[in-house]
Amino acid sequence: MTEKKYDLVIIGGGAAGMAAADTAAEKGLKTALIEREDRLGGILNQCIHNGFGLQFFKEELTGPEYAHRFLERITKHHEVETFLGTTVMDVEIGDTKVVYGYSHKLGVIKIQTPAIILAMGSRERNRGNIGIPGSRPAGVFTAGLVQRLVNIEGYKPGESAVIIGSGDIGLIMARRLTWIGLKVKAVIEIQPYPSGLTRNIVQCLNDFDIPLYLSHVVSRIYGSDRVDGVDVTPIEEGKLNTEKTFKIECDTILLSVGLIPENELSRKFGVAINPETGGAIVDAHLMTSVEGVFSCGNVLHIHDLVDYVTEEAISAANFAFQYLDKGFESEYTLTPGNIQTHIHPKTVVKAGIFETEPSTNVKYVIPNKYNPTRENRFFMRSLIVKNNAKLVIKAGDTIIKDKRLLHVQPSEMISVTLKPKDFKNYPGGLEKLADEKLEFLIL
Repeated sequence: MTEKKYDLVIIGGGAAGMAAADTAAEKGLKTALIEREDRLGGILNQCIHNGFGLQFFKEELTGPEYAHRFLERITKHHEVETFLGTTVMDVEIGDTKVVYGYSHKLGVIKIQTPAIILAMGSRERNRGNIGIPGSRPAGVFTAGLVQRLVNIEGYKPGESAVIIGSGDIGLIMARRLTWIGLKVKAVIEIQPYPSGLTRNIVQCLNDFDIPLYLSHVVSRIYGSDRVDGVDVTPIEEGKLNTEKTFKIECDTILLSVGLIPENELSRKFGVAINPETGGAIVDAHLMTSVEGVFSCGNVLHIHDLVDYVTEEAISAANFAFQYLDKGFESEYTLTPGNIQTHIHPKTVVKAGIFETEPSTNVKYVIPNKYNPTRENRFFMRSLIVKNNAKLVIKAGDTIIKDKRLLHVQPSEMISVTLKPKDFKNYPGGLEKLADEKLEFLIL
């Protein structure tokens, strides 16, 4: 058994893990970065299309280029030790946390650390998650698997394809399969609106005349040894109209029906999970219900842009440093003028007493708690499709902030920042604010 000690252990070496490791190292933390694959980068390595980095690097990069930028940063830090081909199987929680990993190179690894960042990413939902009737022939893939087969392994999965679900990976693979000679006959989406980004609908479907059937489902899969077709049925007035069912012949099916945060390990050692996101419940510091354990990236909630993943991971690493350095108590000590001058300067706001709450048309808000004495960045998803919308944030009957949104839809994440000055006119001060949940709604 290999035994080591670090200030911080980061589990997962994709976009979130690398950004967190880079930030932690800049802060001087001795950091272990653990990745189960044989190289860092995660899903970025197979995303050879461009569109990454526009916000963070201010230029357009492919997935591998984006990953390489952070790989170069990490290799310059002596504070980061990377464990590749290593799977974390268990975490013991105590005053000192113990991480157990299994490596084909080092065998069993036992790492002691006071802090952990969870950055394990997500996995794809599969046929079992959506329950399509029919036989179980070969030729049914998740979109991410086909992306890896085509872009990394160099395989052509078939000759003609139907894509179930309009998630971003499926849309991107519709274009990619067309480029390598497959006939993509249709994309079938159960919702009345697309699940992917608008730019991917335009660039990956419209530009290639690939039909998108909204409010339709694949109601049956045909084939014995190999897929040979699917039935497609429209949804009208909330019900399947079987009289309008039609068949599409194909030999390949791609499932692009959503992602699930990879939290089996988190559950195993007691992290509380948010049923709306599948990720951890986190406070204003992105810390989970287990003290000293932080979460960021797609393991916390599914993002639409890797730039947001990076931003969140940097925040998590900064919070982990603060936790290890001085703790969080000092952050909550108010000074005159910080929020409201009539509050006594020794008033202390305990971590986690200020809660957020999504309204009926907002699926979730991350983080689940906030600190009004400093800047807070929130991410959320709408449950409705609307043009010229308004995001309203209020506590009780008091509107804290509103923000105009040109267009909202469930597939596109919404972000908003609140600063201490936004709370300065709240009646009753922080003591009263603590009694109200900060509600987010879309009008």
